Order: sequence, then structure tokens, then C-alpha cells
Amino acid sequence: MAFPSLLPRSLSVLLLVAAGAIAAAQDTRYAPEGELIPGPNCAGRAWPAPPRACTPEQYDLWLADVTHWRAEHRIRMGYNASAYERPELKWTQSSFIQPQVMMEDRYLYDPERGTYTVDRFLDDLDRRYGGVDAVLLWHTYPNIGIDDRNQYDLLADLPGGLAGVRAMVEQFHKRGVRVLFPVMLWDQGTHDPGTANWDASARAMKEVGADGLNGDTLDGFPRAFVEASDAAGHPLALEPEGGVGDDQLLAWNTMSWGYWKYDTEPKISRYKWLETRHMVNVCDRWAKSKTDNLQYAFFNGVGYESWENIWGIWNQIAPRDAEALRRVAAIERAFADLLTSQQWRPFYPTLQYGLYASAWPGEGETLYTLVNRNAYDVQGAQMQLSQEEGARYFDLWNGRELTPQSLGGNVQLSFPVEASGFGAVLVTHRALDAAEGKLLAREAEWAKSSLASFSNTWKPMHQEQTPIAKTRAAKSAPEGMVLIPAADYEFVVQGMPIEGGNDVGVDVQYPWEDEARRYHRHTMHIDAFYFDRAPVTNAQFKQFLNATHYRPKDDHNFLKHWTGGSFAPEMADEPVVYVSLEDARAYAAWAGKRLPHEWEWQYAGQGLSRSAYPWGNTFNAAMVAAVDKTRGLTHPESVGLHPQAASPFGVLDMVGNVWQWTDEYRDEHTRAAVLRGGSYYQPQGSIWYFPSTYRLDEHGKYLLLSPGRDRAGTIGFRCAVDAEGTGNREQ
Repeated sequence: MAFPSLLPRSLSVLLLVAAGAIAAAQDTRYAPEGELIPGPNCAGRAWPAPPRACTPEQYDLWLADVTHWRAEHRIRMGYNASAYERPELKWTQSSFIQPQVMMEDRYLYDPERGTYTVDRFLDDLDRRYGGVDAVLLWHTYPNIGIDDRNQYDLLADLPGGLAGVRAMVEQFHKRGVRVLFPVMLWDQGTHDPGTANWDASARAMKEVGADGLNGDTLDGFPRAFVEASDAAGHPLALEPEGGVGDDQLLAWNTMSWGYWKYDTEPKISRYKWLETRHMVNVCDRWAKSKTDNLQYAFFNGVGYESWENIWGIWNQIAPRDAEALRRVAAIERAFADLLTSQQWRPFYPTLQYGLYASAWPGEGETLYTLVNRNAYDVQGAQMQLSQEEGARYFDLWNGRELTPQSLGGNVQLSFPVEASGFGAVLVTHRALDAAEGKLLAREAEWAKSSLASFSNTWKPMHQEQTPIAKTRAAKSAPEGMVLIPAADYEFVVQGMPIEGGNDVGVDVQYPWEDEARRYHRHTMHIDAFYFDRAPVTNAQFKQFLNATHYRPKDDHNFLKHWTGGSFAPEMADEPVVYVSLEDARAYAAWAGKRLPHEWEWQYAGQGLSRSAYPWGNTFNAAMVAAVDKTRGLTHPESVGLHPQAASPFGVLDMVGNVWQWTDEYRDEHTRAAVLRGGSYYQPQGSIWYFPSTYRLDEHGKYLLLSPGRDRAGTIGFRCAVDAEGTGNREQ
């Protein structure tokens, strides 16, 4: 069927432009800018010229140019679209909303009950912004590199092992949600998996029943991943984080992320323009306002990465954006087939300046998606279309049928679009089906509340420190402990998360702070306490086991370095590792001790000097254990081998042997522990491994999931006991 409203206005202009483009070969006036292709840009922004909308002729010139570029570029690519016809991958073409989800999110896993809580997680997203089509379950960074576990080891270490992960994936599938996991080709410094990443990933994804892979830091997946997943009999959707990169990879990378720059006039997705069935999930993880992201996505008919838990830093979508996301996603899901139209016409002319439309023609109908880039409402006539006999017009955003105004051989459509808002119009020659009728009713109900009526205020999430109960006060130093005298102490420390800059919510929130932050400074009084001269050793921990017969409920990786319930004789004086925070607390309680607060640990290491290291302000490699940079974890040194590195109070092994458990922090979604002291193990080859630090004024933030997953070959602990008198203040 012909669609007069979508035909060029001036055939001679189009032919002239096409001829010129052919003569100029690959030349285009609108060269792609990274992942985006500029629009007509008729605004006349050069001061003092006032902004103007494009004329029909200017629009036709632009459309002819970018259409010809697409046709020629496909030829130059030798483009083969067969991947988009594969039944196993068709789901990607309607997978509009996909959050990246930290496995440590407390809405997804309940550590107290030891169970995955998929329904709770999805119900929350349904309530807040209308749900999701897929999830990217993130199980690696930022903890990877704490020891030699690689990305596949960390997958197997998730609660329940691979069988438990598969059961969790099945719960997502029962709710109609597809599941992706990441692959990190940069992970070449930890345990060698013994096979190529594409083969290891294909095998792991088949075992857990996942639907796709996200390529962390990748600009396109190499074809080896397609071949490996096909050979495994479990085809995977491939979604590189950094876009497709080389356009030829578009042929098998059916999804991608979009890191886009946002101008007043939107731009079109390079990959969506080249292949309208390609799904981009627009991603802007740190943005507090998502309006630009959602408008660009709706204009391009693509999806959105609704990522809120960013490495344990909670960046919740504000209510206005959440409501916009609900309404945008509902329309995109209902008309997913039209949003893959090969006849897509971006920047379809509108009657209001700052209102931008895309036309998505199908068989007997056309969907128009609109975004208002003005900071004010636009009312009245918005679009003029060619008149079509028997056509019906539906304002999908406001949930009502429109009565067009005839104007010669055209019709004008009038409907409101609020400031920085959205619109959607369906022109069809058929009756709406039941699902579309329900959508119209829902949108009508939603439209009773404007987006402006919802708060767009972003708020950080409050963290709380897990209390550490005081011990019975000791009158003298228990065996193996030293006195740390009471003092007024200036506690100065910074967190070492790789990402997040100095944004609110990064790192932890101490009890005296209003929000989490990276940099901390606070003067406090510290009561006297006794502190273990060295970390708890294997021999000491064995005494605890012999006395209590302790066995954790979740015993995965518990004392993994022991054999037959004990350690090799030469390991007796090495710090015990592969113990969780819960295991360390259990030992401390048995010993009549407790874990130290972080500021106590730091004060014990530097005294009042605020030195960078226990021995002073200059790093000296002779003061710490030899660094292990291999791909296989060895073991820590025995304690006490560096007496010259003692702190002002005589405390040993503060830095460079094993990380040490201190405080725990939690918010509604994430738990994390502060680790102190650094370790001897430092995997090489990437900036993305868990940051190492020996400095006393720096700490690590380690996300917590379950005891079995949390245990690591480089994390141990030492204990504290409260002291009687000795300058303490009355509580």
C-alpha cells in the first residue's frame, strides 16, 4: 500500500542529490560522529540568527544524503543481515529495557535466607518503572582481582554454584525476562581458564541457560564468539559495551550499548540506521536526569539501560524519569515490529519548533514517535499528514483517538506535548486489537498525571554501618596483643573505587556523615583498646575449630587452602585466609574479642603521626611480602617476618601480606566491607582489577554477596579487645 505522507516532496531534488552523491562516492554532508549521525541541523544557531525549523526542501536533502550513505556503506561492508533472521535471536529486536544488575543486590539475593529472590527484584522494577525485558547480571568487577579467581571461577562461586545460577536464570525466564552475563577479555591476569574466552564463555552460558553476552569494554565481539556458541548448540546474542566499532561487525552483534552525546536537536543511531533491527540500549549510568537518554531512545526507536546499582553505588531513577520510562517502554513493546521498519524516516516534519518526530511505516499503518526538546509545553496542531481514505488516528501517549482537521489534501493533528516530554501517534486502517486497546486505556489513565507532577529530584541512598559490640574490658594485654592508648585522633582516609569520581554515593558513609563519599576527614576520640600484634594465623584458627567444631552454614570455599580439615605444617604461622566476615566474627566472639573499626585499625597502624605507612612516609618494598604477579595464587608469608615494619605501637603485618576485615556498611540494595592493608597478590594486565593499596590512608571497598562467594585467598583478619581505664572516656 502507498503512503503519500511518506513520499519525497521533490523528486528532482532527490535525483540531483543522489547523482551528486554517487559522483562523490562515499562523501556525505552528514558524516557519522561516532555512534551518531547528525540531523538536518537547520536551527541557525549562529548568533544573532534566530533558531528555525527545517524547510521541506532542507529535510529532503538531508534524508536523501543519509539514505544514499547507508545504501553505499552497506555495499562497502559486504553486509549480510542473516543474523537478524535467526529465530533464536529475534528476541533482541524487542528487548527495550535492560538494567545491569549487580549480583550483590539485596533485592536479587537474600544472604540471610541464602536464596535468590528474582520475584522481589522484578516486582520492584514493575512497580517503579514498568518492568524490564532483559537483565545483565554482573558477577565480576569490581571485586575481580582480589585473588586469582577469573571471571568463570566467580560465576561458579555464585550461591548454589552453576546449578543454582541456572535455577535463578529459569526464574527470570518464567517472568519473560532474558538474561545476559558479561565477558571480560581484559581478564588475562588471574587464573588461566585453559581455553579461549569464546569457548569458555559459550560453555558457561550454555550451562547456566543464559541468552547472551555483554562485552565489557568491547567495541564489537569478534566472530569467534558466534562460532563458539553455535558449536556449543546454544546460540548467544552479543552485546558489546562500546558500540559495534567496525560497522562490519554489525552483521553478528545484534545488540549494543549507546554512550551518546546529547544536543538540543537529537541525532540518529548509526547502527540503528544501518540495520533497523539492531537493538541499542542507551546507557548513561552516572546521569542524575535521564530525560535526554529516554528522549533520544524513543526518537530512535531503541532501548534503554536502566542501570541503577553501579558497582554498589545506588543511582536510582528519579520518579519523573521512571514514569516516562514506564510510558515509553509500554509503547515500544506494543509496536516493536514497526520500530524495525526499513522505511524509518527520522526527523519527519512537525509543525512546532523543537518537536522532533520519527516515522515508522508498516503494512497499512505508521507509528510516529515524538520528543519535545523545548523546556515548555507545546499545544495545538503538531503534525500535518497526507489525507488517507479510511485512516484512523490515535494519540497513544494521551490514550485517545484523534479527530483530524482536513486541510486541502492533508490533515492536521492536534494534541498536547508537555515540556521535555514525549508523544506517540498511530495512523492505521484497522481496528485496534485487544492488547492495543488495553494500552490505550492505560496510557489514558497515566496521562491524567503529567510527567511534571512527578518529582525529578535525585536523592542519594543512606548507608548504615553494622554495629560492633564492645568486648568485656581487659585490665591487661591478652596474649599476642598490644595496647593502643586512648587519643583524640584525626581520621583521614579515602576510598579506592576505580569509578565514580568524587560523586555523592561513592565509597562509604561513616556514622557522622550525611551521605557516602570518597574522601573522609573526621576528628574523634578513640578509647584505649588491645590489638592483635599480627593477623590471626592458621594455627590459631585451628584452635578455634577444635574448641567449637564451627562449620558455617554456607561452607563454600571455607578454608579452601586446607586439606583434610587442616593445614600443611609450614602454613601454621601464615595468616588464615578463605574466611568470610561471618567466620572472622565467629572466631572473635569465641576468643572474647571483636573485629576492629576501621579507624581503630588505622590509628593502630600510624599512631598520631598520620604517616602513609607503619614505618613512615616513604614506601619500602623490603618492609612487605614479595609481590606475586602470576596468574596463580600462592600463599601469604608467615607473620612477623618484617619486624622493622612495625607500627609506632609495635603492630606487625599491617600492610602488604593479606587484606584484613574491618567494618561493614549496607544500604537498601548493597552490602560492602572495608578492607585494610592490601595483599601480596596483584594480578597484572588491566586497570580494572580490585585496586591494591598499602597506604594507611586508603581503603578498599569489597562488595558482599554470600559467605562462600566473599571468601578469598587474600583476605584475613585480626581482632581487638576493649581496654579498661587507660584514658578512656565514660560512655
